Amino acid sequence: MSRFQVVSGKGGTGKTTVAAALALALATEGRRTLLVEVEGRQGIAQLFGSEALPYEERAIAVAPGGGEVHALAIDAEQALLDYLQMFYKLGGAGRALKKLGAIDFATTVAPGVRDVLLTGKACEAVRRKDKQGRFVYDHVVMDAPPTGRITRFLNVNDEVAGLARIGPIHNQAQAVMRVLKSPETAVHLVTLLEEMPVQETADGIAELRAADLPVGRIVVNMVRPHLLDEDALRTASGGRRKEIAKALTRAGVTGSAGLVRPLVEQASAHAQRVGLEREQRAVLAGLGLPTVELPLVGEGVTLSSLHDLAAEFRKQGVGDETADAATAGPGGARRPARPGGGSARGMGS
Repeated sequence: MSRFQVVSGKGGTGKTTVAAALALALATEGRRTLLVEVEGRQGIAQLFGSEALPYEERAIAVAPGGGEVHALAIDAEQALLDYLQMFYKLGGAGRALKKLGAIDFATTVAPGVRDVLLTGKACEAVRRKDKQGRFVYDHVVMDAPPTGRITRFLNVNDEVAGLARIGPIHNQAQAVMRVLKSPETAVHLVTLLEEMPVQETADGIAELRAADLPVGRIVVNMVRPHLLDEDALRTASGGRRKEIAKALTRAGVTGSAGLVRPLVEQASAHAQRVGLEREQRAVLAGLGLPTVELPLVGEGVTLSSLHDLAAEFRKQGVGDETADAATAGPGGARRPARPGGGSARGMGS
């Protein structure tokens, strides 16, 4: 399992929920994950029922087996101040630039700069080690921008490295791309079993592959259960009212004639939906990627339902496969969970 898990998806597919559930799944059995938000929506805080996340890493949930999920809302302005301090030792001068509005100008007017800072901060967390030389986080999960923007968002450091041929900016951009284009990273795309999200997923996968960015899984979210067996689906799709009326009468249902029409309409709509979903599953299967399916959560997402979705991830092999490789010491031995965490500051190199 790659150490940096990037979760993207078309708006409305529930990618933030999927990212949170994935972080919980990866944190089981004493592991530690960092759940990163980059869009400033505070969606993670809302899901976990916590206050708005500051620009610091803090524990927000405990997973089965004693694992921990930490969260960080990356602020581009603060990340730029970190960057200026680390590479140029500006310190107080950086804060003065913030007062003058230069920091806000750089992160708002130049979106490429903003993306460099956001991806750089996340990759720093992936690479960060403690004093014993062990990774501070076993996995970092990013709730990333939507599918239509994900390739440019992740690939921006490649462009920066080409523009800045030498110096700390060039070196930082290259270090970030080494993480993003390595087996350490997997970009997962969230979709629904609907035509537009599936098509956008297919387009996103093609763009990621063209940019040599590592594609992970397709996560089919909000999957609704099938309420009818195959025979019933065929009957419903054929609209055979007489057969349904006879079946109701045999079952002892009085006034069955008045029930037939609404039942046939509902069953026909269900059969039509099942048929469309099967078509979209076939399209997804043709993309040649492993797929995870998560059920529809009926009454809004709660912390309990996040744990249920995390359990679904693990049932389907996410969080179990090669887990020891991510938590092994120099000799391959499993290392224990660590108390405490790393600082949220610092861009790394």
